[in-house]
Amino acid sequence: MNVIKKKTLDRHAARHNDAADTFTSWRKIFEKTNFTDIHAIRTVLPTADFTDPYTVFNIKGNNYRLITIIHYQYQRVYLKEFFTHAESDQWNRQRSKRK
Repeated sequence: MNVIKKKTLDRHAARHNDAADTFTSWRKIFEKTNFTDIHAIRTVLPTADFTDPYTVFNIKGNNYRLITIIHYQYQRVYLKEFFTHAESDQWNRQRSKRK
């Protein structure tokens, strides 16, 4: 898959040095694999979660959350947001209020 905004991922890794290795691993997995759906992702990353239209990944033992949008037909994963666990909970509450 083509990871869109790799520099954004690198910037998050630099700011959150404790998660840098996890970011690198996540990116390598996506760059080497042509995922077809969320089920295929979960075979490699079992904690991945789909919340339409987002696919959410736990980073560094659920300390952080990486929010993406994946277009399987084009083999592209777009990095949308990156949060601490607490920030992610707040983001989810705000999204729920808008629905």
